[in-house]
Amino acid sequence: MSIIEMKKNPQSGNSFTILKDTSVNTDFISFTQPTFDATLNGLSGLFTTAINDYKIPSKRIFTVLSSGVKIISEKENKKEWVEKFIQEFRLKVKEPERKVELVDVLQEARLSHLGIVPEARRYNTFLIDIGSGNTKGGFFPSGNLNDFYLFQLTWGTKSTANATEKMLGEDKSQANYNRQLIRVATTAETNEIIYAVNTSGSYPVSDHIAFSGGIAWAVATLIYPELNNNAVVPVTYEEVERFSKRLSDNFSSLSDAYLVAKMGNGNWDKDLIIKEIKRVHGVFDQRSLMSGTALLLRIMRQFKSVNETKQFYFVKNGAVGWVSAYVDQLVE
Repeated sequence: MSIIEMKKNPQSGNSFTILKDTSVNTDFISFTQPTFDATLNGLSGLFTTAINDYKIPSKRIFTVLSSGVKIISEKENKKEWVEKFIQEFRLKVKEPERKVELVDVLQEARLSHLGIVPEARRYNTFLIDIGSGNTKGGFFPSGNLNDFYLFQLTWGTKSTANATEKMLGEDKSQANYNRQLIRVATTAETNEIIYAVNTSGSYPVSDHIAFSGGIAWAVATLIYPELNNNAVVPVTYEEVERFSKRLSDNFSSLSDAYLVAKMGNGNWDKDLIIKEIKRVHGVFDQRSLMSGTALLLRIMRQFKSVNETKQFYFVKNGAVGWVSAYVDQLVE
């Protein structure tokens, strides 16, 4: 749930301020009855909270399902689960006519760019949003908003983790998870990522490669906890590579206590930083962090091989980026 304040300005462009942002990680795309029920309870609970606790009128609450749900449900022939979910959600919140849109990948990718990338960098930034079920993004190649080049992968943070879990067999150990994750990530890179990056058209048009989505926020927060107030964090491939190794070899070094202790006595609001680190660990466990980071690294590696001078950025408020653009188009 993202509670955002929209500000419309014809001269400088529209903007938004995040007033509240929270997540309930229920793994709907596993398409099991427990995850279905957890997602239904989670979404309806957030909807009720918005109305009762924050006094937001129903007409100002927008309910949208991401393209990751659409892609995985079509890929696994589970579209009836999505239709059933929408109907049960409407009944649960007592709004049988409520609009619950299932956006497609092109729509979400374009909205992400409009909602996340500043106007000044609109036409020289290649945005990649890593979701739970898929990855999408792209850029505006012609210097206008009419043409959008779509970049997409069928892999996301949770779908990578799910594929790895399926390969574990009887050996559920961390060591085996590491081995199987490498196999899954290599398959994704060989079968999709290399081709997608090579045909992306990012070189030489895009100077900046920006990553958004939950895993980008999580990795940026844990690598640079002291940059808690920065919405955008520049990173290198090597920094993310070292972080990936810590995830599997020394996960305890990414706890809030350890990270804050290593920061020293700078002028930081450590309580706020601790809260944000705990929020990361509340959304992602060790294995989902490993899976998302493995996918992130494979994408970064291919862009790095195409053009060494590309600058990478992680966008920490990207989770509400496409939603803000979606709402912006609907609110007068």
